[in-house]
Amino acid sequence: MQEKILILDFGSQYTQLIGRRVRELNIYCEIYPYNHYPEIDETVKGVILSGSPFSVRDKNAPKPDLSKIKGKLPLLGVCYGAQYMAHYFGGEVLPSDSREYGRANLGFIDQESELFKKMTLGTQVWMSHGDTIERLPENYTIIASTADVKNAAFKIEGETTYAIQFHPEVYHTTEGKQLLQNFAVDICGCKQDWTPTSFVETTVAELKRKLGNDKVVLGLSGGVDSSVAGVLLHQAIGKNLTCIFVDNGLLRKDEFESVLDSYKDMGLNVIGVDAKQKFWDDLKGVTDPEGKRKIIGRDFIEVFDAEAHKIQEVKWLAQGTIYPDVIESISVNGPSATIKSHHNVGGLPEKMNLKVVEPLNLLFKDEVRRVGKALNIKKELLGRHPFPGPGLGIRILSDVTPEKVRILQEADAIFINGLREWNLYDDVWQAGVMLLPVQSVGVMGDERTYENVVALRAVMSTDGMTADWVHLPYEFLAKISNAIINKVRGINRVVYDISSKPPATIEWE
Repeated sequence: MQEKILILDFGSQYTQLIGRRVRELNIYCEIYPYNHYPEIDETVKGVILSGSPFSVRDKNAPKPDLSKIKGKLPLLGVCYGAQYMAHYFGGEVLPSDSREYGRANLGFIDQESELFKKMTLGTQVWMSHGDTIERLPENYTIIASTADVKNAAFKIEGETTYAIQFHPEVYHTTEGKQLLQNFAVDICGCKQDWTPTSFVETTVAELKRKLGNDKVVLGLSGGVDSSVAGVLLHQAIGKNLTCIFVDNGLLRKDEFESVLDSYKDMGLNVIGVDAKQKFWDDLKGVTDPEGKRKIIGRDFIEVFDAEAHKIQEVKWLAQGTIYPDVIESISVNGPSATIKSHHNVGGLPEKMNLKVVEPLNLLFKDEVRRVGKALNIKKELLGRHPFPGPGLGIRILSDVTPEKVRILQEADAIFINGLREWNLYDDVWQAGVMLLPVQSVGVMGDERTYENVVALRAVMSTDGMTADWVHLPYEFLAKISNAIINKVRGINRVVYDISSKPPATIEWE
């Protein structure tokens, strides 16, 4: 049985980051709402309580049941978790009268504390809270302080219960990884044996057991998640897996052919379906972004369903669902697990009466890539930028026509190929071109033109939840702009998007 750390989520924006940091230590962890977590069994080595947008003093503040955890298992409260344990067990939490947001330094560390082992006096931490612990309960001992926050960390005597008022999971807490390692390895006793190779071995064995001799159908997108899911399933069930790759007419230039070609080398049984015309016909005249998404999603289900029915006795639908999708689909505010309607190929399992298998639903995006590397999947495929499910349909900011798709594909190819040629592709998390519903006046030769504007977009991110625009070299942008304007008929102006997320989003629609 796989040992694990449980992370109880109180709605903090940083909860997934705690999970990622623990996973980076080769320790398996799972995130659950504070009010909807599984039975505590022998596989649970410790528990972490996340931060929260709530104050413990709010009338509707989250109140977890810790009766089977506190005093029985190692426990670490982070921010809200720390304040909860002080407030509800005899201490006092009040609104802070000094600044407790941003960088701070630990001016006092209890050198005997296991939680702060190998950490440096004066180390930088990140505070983010409006309340402060004014008074600790009687059997609580201070183990770290900053200039403004006396009770920056504490331990409960007679228990392996610790709490900190700063966030160890964020980049600005410079020794946060060491603190999490001290907790998970030294205090909880985790073995650090959860590696990409061990994941592959256990997942393939589990898929063999679960699927037996059943047939499985998988929708490939050409992206990292579905490709890694496909190879894992292929290792488990071989020829009983059929993959379907649909050309919706909204892929990148030549992508349908190149992706099919790359899958041939991987030994996957892939059926390519050219459904361009159907998608273009159904999208005709539609400008509303949500309307376009719904049509693209519906058409994909219809095409996929028709192809899948040609395969005899299929019992399972495989999806490339990853862990952030699973976490986001469970509500912190209630016990029900509500799956998002647009999640993956939503609607297919019900329509086709199939059971669902999701071999990657325990992994974060960066872990999917590491597992892909352990499976010897080509670097070019693993390093591919994310691409939106509706494809170029939501990068054409007006109605979709074959001509607009052609224009955008040509411009996009120049931009993406340029990033590769200048060795910039791997420095960018996601890039693309947006075709704007704007015409501008230009001059080409002796003629006046009135043609389309495109916006280039390139961002850096780890998981898409936040993103910063990339400072691409001016020389590169100039060269790409000239190439697009000179080579792509229908475009006479190129702009570069310098918005970050938030407040903007990565895509424009």
